[in-house]
This record gives sequence, structure tokens and C-alpha cells, in this order.
Amino acid sequence: MTKYIFVTGGVVSGLGKGITAASLGRLLKSRGLKVAAQKLDPYINVDPGTMSP
Repeated sequence: MTKYIFVTGGVVSGLGKGITAASLGRLLKSRGLKVAAQKLDPYINVDPGTMSP
């Protein structure tokens, strides 16, 4: 049975979203689970670097 875990956050960088997702994936993988990370960018035709938090 496939299960999904979402790590979400706002537009502020430096919150540790990537480290959290990577650490969680590593822990699950060490327990023998199959892990596939996918980064989704919700900004369609918009440069998120030009947005103010």
C-alpha cells in the first residue's frame, strides 16, 4: 500500500524543509521502506525569487 508524507512550508527559506524531508526519507529507507523524494514548485509562470514573504 502506497503512503505519502508531505513536508510543507511557506516562501521563507532557511526553515529546514529540505533537511527535514531528507532526514525523514533516510530514516524510512534505513527501515527497509522504498523512498522517492519529489519536490513540487507551486509557482506557475512566476519567479518565486521576486515575491516578498
